[in-house]
Amino acid sequence: MNHFLSRRNVFAWVLGCACALGLVGTAHAVEEPADVFVKRVSGDILDAIKADKSIQRGDVNKIVVLVDQRVMPNVNFLRMTASAVGPGWRQATPEQQKRLQEEFKSLLVRTYAGALDQVNDQTVVVKPVRAAADDKEVLVRTEVRGKGDPIQLDYRVEKSADGSWKVYNMNVMGIWLVENYKTQFAQEINAKGVDGLIASLADRNKTNARAAR
Repeated sequence: MNHFLSRRNVFAWVLGCACALGLVGTAHAVEEPADVFVKRVSGDILDAIKADKSIQRGDVNKIVVLVDQRVMPNVNFLRMTASAVGPGWRQATPEQQKRLQEEFKSLLVRTYAGALDQVNDQTVVVKPVRAAADDKEVLVRTEVRGKGDPIQLDYRVEKSADGSWKVYNMNVMGIWLVENYKTQFAQEINAKGVDGLIASLADRNKTNARAAR
């Protein structure tokens, strides 16, 4: 993984990944604007993290359970994984695609779980959205505010068939999550193929799991 994270912006990655992974939040029957969706889910995430000390301490098992229970309402994780894998996704079998999603999700959860103790007095401010009412894909820009300078945290969201929004990419301080991993994953696939990427992700996850213990 690229070492671009600092203590200053690591919380934003935690919040963004939690939102993108659907850590908390439920689908609303009534359609809502994209900025309202982001503000609601971000607020729910902050409240949930602040209220649960075990999550703040990076309890991976508890975080994984929450992710598994709530992921579908808030994210198109299939699109996120396919975009990160790039052209290699079309070469992968259905079983390989399933493994890639599982290992990528585990990588994101385990990478950022240890930084949840950074959550304290932060708030998220959503900036005005420049989009037409019938746009199916929208960029929602936000700022994470707390101690120090505000941190840029943007989301790309898409409207699904039922009218709900799903996150499929996020940007912190000018770095898009999907594009960051896309470069790394392409190198792995070029060197070792799709199975090589799966094995590499699995090894990283095992290493992160041992470090957590």
